[in-house]
Amino acid sequence: MSHEFHPTVLREYDIRGIIGETLGADDARAIGRVFGSMLREAGGSRVAVGYDGRVSSPILEHALVEGLNASGCDVVRIGMAATPMLYYAEASDDEIDGGIEITGSHNPANYNGFKLVFQGRPFFGADITRLGERAAAGEWIDGTGTSKTREVMPAYIDRLLAGLDGVDPEALAGMRIGWDAGNGAAGPALEQLAARLPGEHHLLYTEVDGNFPNHHPDPTVEANLEDLRALVAEKGLDFGIAFDGDGDRIGAIDGEGRVIWGDQLLMIYAEDALSRHKGATVIADVKASRALFDRVTQCGGKPLMWKTGHSLIKAKMKETGSPLAGEMSGHVFFADDYYGYDDALYAGVRLMAASARLGRSVTQLRGAMPAMVNTPEMRFQVDESRKFAAIDEVKTRLANSPAEVNSTDGVRVTSADGWWLLRASNTQDVLVARAESDSQEGLDRLLAQIDEQLMLSGLERGASVGH
Repeated sequence: MSHEFHPTVLREYDIRGIIGETLGADDARAIGRVFGSMLREAGGSRVAVGYDGRVSSPILEHALVEGLNASGCDVVRIGMAATPMLYYAEASDDEIDGGIEITGSHNPANYNGFKLVFQGRPFFGADITRLGERAAAGEWIDGTGTSKTREVMPAYIDRLLAGLDGVDPEALAGMRIGWDAGNGAAGPALEQLAARLPGEHHLLYTEVDGNFPNHHPDPTVEANLEDLRALVAEKGLDFGIAFDGDGDRIGAIDGEGRVIWGDQLLMIYAEDALSRHKGATVIADVKASRALFDRVTQCGGKPLMWKTGHSLIKAKMKETGSPLAGEMSGHVFFADDYYGYDDALYAGVRLMAASARLGRSVTQLRGAMPAMVNTPEMRFQVDESRKFAAIDEVKTRLANSPAEVNSTDGVRVTSADGWWLLRASNTQDVLVARAESDSQEGLDRLLAQIDEQLMLSGLERGASVGH
């Protein structure tokens, strides 16, 4: 017996595909067989499994558990849960050796996938490649495992509330906050969390519905924040928080309806964390604003620019001992008083704590940030065979450039006008570009540099494509 995956399904950070076209129950079973075998060979045997609110998730969960059991692993089923709740089940129990969340994250409703944790570390890149190779070769162990169900929610909510330990109760009691779960998997946990939080809380779309009837659950797209913005304006709330489909990415707006982007949230978290962890390293991805890296330095921290991708950032945090990291996409990782994984519910609690500890409202914190002129993340289709080669060509051409060239992940070029970035996506056949300046004229010059580099490689910044 062996199993071949569709070539598009095994990706850099996770496993993802279209239900009934590129992904199905047989794939889930094979993932269970190989992941379970790899875990047993490493001395582990117990796996936590959770799933998001998509219509296809229960079918995949059933097949995945079958595969894990058939390789001799015992499964702890936590049922429908946000991804961070699965991470919590794995991280908080020494007897659990691995975890798998079935989730399509912020992809359209007909997608689904898997996020994997292996003995406390992200399972990605070469691990996923190896899983595919072993499935194709039918290289797995036989065994007989057990399966039991566990209720994790009460302990998880308690752990989230611990993010407010030591914070002035009076400062928290006056907060008025809006929350938008986007009909994603975080809804039930949000309801229980909000019921126990100090302050006043107004909730949107907490009913889990894998068809996402109100808006798509991706808080990095401003249009998806419109309902939250209207709620904050109507009720005169202090700020609003939104989640993606599986609850590991946060979006936010302040009391005036301004978006607080991922790197701007990190500026707030960094100021708070660095007041208690002097000189610590704060990690952000290459798409983040210069204002963030400057702010970390001003607050006495060490800014570190790293590759985009939640698995890559988590691995770098472990390596450097960093207490805080984040991405433009809204993944925020706390390792100071938490486990170092991305949990948007916990990030929401920590935004309350940061505002209270810093003695300023979220609107004041957002208003004090420097006004930068920047582009959104621009994504455009490039043939798979060309995307990495084109970046290498740009690097070669800029080898003797007077500008500062950072090649941590693609090419980020800094000059007097600001900076621009060109990188290849690890998950799609697209190039990603972004630029930031102090002025519109500066931004136009930076965009002209991107266009020139693309032209020299026979490409153009064509119509932007989605995620």
